[in-house]
Amino acid sequence: MRAISSMATRHVLADLAEAAARAGLPLLQLESVGGVNAAQRVAAGEPFDLVFLAEYALQRLAAEGHVDPASIAPIVLSEVAVGVAARSADAATCSEGTAFANADELRGALRAAFRIGYSTGPSGTELLRMMDQWGMTDEISDRLVQARPGVPVARLLAEGEVDLGLQQLSELVGQPGVCILGVLPADCAIITVFAGAVAASSNNAARAAEVLAFFRSDLSASIKSSHSFRAPRGPAPSD
Repeated sequence: MRAISSMATRHVLADLAEAAARAGLPLLQLESVGGVNAAQRVAAGEPFDLVFLAEYALQRLAAEGHVDPASIAPIVLSEVAVGVAARSADAATCSEGTAFANADELRGALRAAFRIGYSTGPSGTELLRMMDQWGMTDEISDRLVQARPGVPVARLLAEGEVDLGLQQLSELVGQPGVCILGVLPADCAIITVFAGAVAASSNNAARAAEVLAFFRSDLSASIKSSHSFRAPRGPAPSD
């Protein structure tokens, strides 16, 4: 069974796929690429059984007839976090909590940064929108460094290309050379819903739906938390 996803969820989906296979469900051959590239390939008619992307991207694909709209289901919630290069931070400041009390403190950190790394994915899009709302675009645009497709912000930090980086927490956790200052504060939090859907091109939509249901089940909760994702609230859909 063939699936495609964006890079942000590649590790958690790989572990979920292994757990599903141990439970007797079809083994997924999962390919993870940039989210834009994944959506383009699905839209071009490349055959897949399951598609995992940001929920809004799946809604667009559903409107165009490329995935089953009734099958779209949230899999994980992903928070954006702020990181710095580990060599430039006191280890005591590294945390997966919230280092900034509010948006004002985050804006101060952005203004103080020499180079700011952000992703090509949905978190980067939302970050730029938020900066524009704050009226900061002109002020810091020449210091923004967008990660190249397939390159995580963590690598930009570790290799010294940026001194402050913002990306999905799951993409920063455990990466060498990175100190996580914390997730964005509540008044400016960026939370992306990553979802799954059965592709219109699937030759076995019923079995694909079973795999998707497993990914939504309580059995998957510990796997999601181990990758620093949150499970969506509410019960998983029943058959």
